[in-house]
Amino acid sequence: MLHTIAAFDRLGEENAFAVLARATALASQGRDIVNLGIGQPDFPTPPHIVDAAVKALRDGHHGYTPATGVLPLREAVARDLHRRFSVDVSPERVMILPGGKVTMFMAILMFGEPGIEILYPDPGFPIYRSMIEFTGATPIPVPIREANGFAFSAQETLSLITPRTRLLILNSPANPTGGVTPKAEIDALVAGLERHPDVPVMSDEIYASMTYDGEAHVSLLSYPSIRERLIHLDGASKSYAMTGWRLGWSVWPQKLYDFARKLAVNAHSCVNAATQWAGIAALDGPQDCVTKMVAEFDKRRHVVLDGLNRLPGVSCIKPKGAFYAFPNISRSGWKAKPLASALLEEAGVAVIGGPDFGVHGEGYLRLSYANSTENILRAIERMGEFLARRKAA
Repeated sequence: MLHTIAAFDRLGEENAFAVLARATALASQGRDIVNLGIGQPDFPTPPHIVDAAVKALRDGHHGYTPATGVLPLREAVARDLHRRFSVDVSPERVMILPGGKVTMFMAILMFGEPGIEILYPDPGFPIYRSMIEFTGATPIPVPIREANGFAFSAQETLSLITPRTRLLILNSPANPTGGVTPKAEIDALVAGLERHPDVPVMSDEIYASMTYDGEAHVSLLSYPSIRERLIHLDGASKSYAMTGWRLGWSVWPQKLYDFARKLAVNAHSCVNAATQWAGIAALDGPQDCVTKMVAEFDKRRHVVLDGLNRLPGVSCIKPKGAFYAFPNISRSGWKAKPLASALLEEAGVAVIGGPDFGVHGEGYLRLSYANSTENILRAIERMGEFLARRKAA
């Protein structure tokens, strides 16, 4: 019993949800809150996807499905990967899951145990470190540096691999920084990984459809030399504004696929049926909904970048992907988490302090521009007024 309690003491959280809860509580008290904290598109799910779910329910898709997902959806994922990245993936390697986090949970649970190391991006999605620590493994942060455009460095990443390394986690386009790692850097990483044939890779590509300025996403699936040790993570939440539907998928090496299936059977049985048919409509249907949404995010990206760089003591490099800005606030005199808290409580602006994404996040805030241009402008104005009148405590 005491061992179990200790393990759960190591389990962290995603603080964006705590900020969302506090922002919601303040709003319920009558406060006007602009929420740039949560990473959720403010667009509705496209109607043809909703219609597909309704039709599925009316057609009687009410029961259990295979733990790995219905075959038509796994086939749709394979077609989508071929369309976007010109890669051939067998539907028998595709796993349908209730959101992207489940792939992280499964992969880290498979490899994590005391005495081994798992490399993960820092600053990065907080669930990576949380799950690594839960398993008893040692988390090894791979620094994601502003000086490198918030892309990971192949040389630095490879230098952190040791005989105890059991898994490498990568994320591009990245949360929380908006960084996109260029092809040359990925080429160098993959070439270096050939010297470490026993290190599996989990590539979180949930923001793959969201790149800007002609920056093409490079999928790790495009590299044959690592395909048999690559876990590819994606899903519908971001690309199709389906966060609440809880629909994700992943591609697994053949030798790991059945382990993932067994975890699915034990954990959640299957993804709900109607959502899976909605996913088929999303992937096989018109993609103009994605194009329009990303184009709107691009417009907002320029608004938030211009606004942040006008704030006293703040600078922000241009994010190349996802829908996050990661401004540097080190010249403001504030530490990141106290500033994020004060902005919410005093200025009515919800943002996330950089340390919530790792030790290398100090000196930064994360802002989501998955909100309206009007709200972004209101938030920037409030932040500017706050920084002009309030010195750090």
